[in-house]
Amino acid sequence: MRLTKKTHACVRLEKDGRCLVVDPGGFSEQDAAAGADVLLVTHEHPDHFDEGRLRAALETNPAAALWTLRSVADQLSAAFPGRVHTVGHGDSFTAAGFDVQVHGELHAVIHPDIPRITNVGFLVDGSVFHPGDALTVPDHPVDTLMLPVHAPWNKISEVIDYVREVRPRRAVDVHDALLTDLARPIYDRQIGELGGAEHGRLAPGESRDV
Repeated sequence: MRLTKKTHACVRLEKDGRCLVVDPGGFSEQDAAAGADVLLVTHEHPDHFDEGRLRAALETNPAAALWTLRSVADQLSAAFPGRVHTVGHGDSFTAAGFDVQVHGELHAVIHPDIPRITNVGFLVDGSVFHPGDALTVPDHPVDTLMLPVHAPWNKISEVIDYVREVRPRRAVDVHDALLTDLARPIYDRQIGELGGAEHGRLAPGESRDV
């Protein structure tokens, strides 16, 4: 597969002329979901879920469909009957040639006073795992972990331990729009030295084969 990093948490995966997009949220490019055959959204927070971007992608491609949790699906299912699918932990499906497994149930704790919402992660083709806003460890080997490096709900020690627990072949940064260029070398060095896996990051629009 060809993996293309978009701004913040959004990722595009392409193979055999088909395209899968995860989390085209409000921090990502306006056209982040354009051309998608498969759309996946991990949870309802606006940096992961932008209704306008999803509507545009579904309207432009009548064959495209969305898989997500109920809190997001309920906002779009009436407008796109039969094309918005609700999924949860333990589900699996095949869409446009991509095999997807669903892992996880809850968003990471931001603060004990803030109620937790639902969050799911997606493992694509048994290879690339995007956890959304959680440190979910799937019960399946992971080749490429999309690693949420910087958020109000995490700290770098948790990120490093998460890489150690998942044990991917490589970890590629996502959820990084709030991480300044000044801090990036610190994160690169510490995660790379302590995580136990190849660690890298892609600039928005940059791609690599996985």
